[in-house]
Amino acid sequence: MKKENEKTENVAKKKSGPNRRSFMGGAAAAAFTIVPSSVLAQNSAKAPSDKLNVAAVGAGGMGNSNINNLAGERIRPGDRENIVALCDVDDVTAADTFNQYPNAKKYRDFRVMLDKQKDIDAVIVATPDHFHTVAAMAAMQLGKHVYVQKPLTRLVSEARLLTESARKYKVASQMGNQGHSGEGVRQVCEWIWSGVIGDVKTVHAWTNRPVWPQGVAKRPTEKPKIPDTLSWDIWLGPAPERDYHPDYLPFNWRAYWDFGAGALGDMACHVIDPVFMALKLRYPTSVEASCSTFVSPDQRWEKVVNNETYPRSSIIHYQFPERMGMPPVELIWYDGGFEPVRPVELEVNEEMGHGRSGVIFEGTQGKIMCGTYGDRPTLLPTWKMKYFEQPEKTIPRIKTNHEQNWAEACKGGEPACSNFDYSGPLTETVVMGNLAIKYPNRRLDWDGEKMKVTNFPEANSFVNMHYRKGWEI
Repeated sequence: MKKENEKTENVAKKKSGPNRRSFMGGAAAAAFTIVPSSVLAQNSAKAPSDKLNVAAVGAGGMGNSNINNLAGERIRPGDRENIVALCDVDDVTAADTFNQYPNAKKYRDFRVMLDKQKDIDAVIVATPDHFHTVAAMAAMQLGKHVYVQKPLTRLVSEARLLTESARKYKVASQMGNQGHSGEGVRQVCEWIWSGVIGDVKTVHAWTNRPVWPQGVAKRPTEKPKIPDTLSWDIWLGPAPERDYHPDYLPFNWRAYWDFGAGALGDMACHVIDPVFMALKLRYPTSVEASCSTFVSPDQRWEKVVNNETYPRSSIIHYQFPERMGMPPVELIWYDGGFEPVRPVELEVNEEMGHGRSGVIFEGTQGKIMCGTYGDRPTLLPTWKMKYFEQPEKTIPRIKTNHEQNWAEACKGGEPACSNFDYSGPLTETVVMGNLAIKYPNRRLDWDGEKMKVTNFPEANSFVNMHYRKGWEI
């Protein structure tokens, strides 16, 4: 391991390419010693000093962004946390971050990092989706606070596990849906809660994703040599065994059932965040999906939804029951080029949504449209905004960035705004859509408390994760 870490440090000194999301993995380690309970309580835990000692599992791409939002040059020196350890299986994608933080110890295997380095207070998990649960669980079992990139997990049961484990180990948690710290989601909530558009009965949400290849019928058949700069077995981690291929890295893993959560998992934690919060959603009662057909390599049209990757496009219908004084509501998700019917209230030259994604709330007394993070909410038709009086701001605003909001919670402050008690159920709702994609063109009735499809038992096989031998939690 010493030689491998020295090798990692040498590679980091070389010129690297652009920052990209990193690709790191690991497994929970049940044999780790649990730290004393005195350092676990979310509202009383304190770092050894005024600064957190932070480690990152996955150091490039989004991991780099998360790290820099805690300790980068744009953060005031007095507010910077200590980056004490960086772990990544890909020396090339992590090289920029390694160079930025030369004093941080470098690792290939996060299990080794957690076992050997005892000064870590908190852990960022910015890996491919299939690795979130094992890395976050290993950290929480040691009493480490955790920040996990969105989607929190690939599967419903994993999201429930992380939510309950954050409570059990009394650690501060945060999902990396950074828009939840912004102004837009709070504005949308205040508008809807003040009755501006009456009761909301239908919501449309959409994204232009995927912007990577989906609808691939078969996995690559070539067997190229694994680069010396990559630990493929650790990258694979809990996922089923398969040969290395560059098609999976550094970005297209998102399309594959074994690794990612598709277009829905990539963007819905951002796009439907204001919907989930404003409408006080919990578990859907049913979900149903329709998907595009796939083109196989020989150009025959085939439906291979249950094969290697998520579909090129999909439409998903979620049904939610009455809750907290709000009526039942239908949420309809669109991706891969599908969008809702353009509202008649929009002028021909007005953009629908913002930045190729958006949300439209349809109420009994009007409509609200916003962008990805609840950004730039507007009434429809938009001329109504000239006469609109903003309701009182009743939701506390986040005065720091999303990562610093989590750091404050780690030091005993208020719980982070997207802690797992909120983001866990949000993630469960998101990935329920992928369960419907897995078994399309049929309504799946859902018992949220028991995490069980009640009318199609076959679908329950995709509710729980099946970990590769040696990586079980």
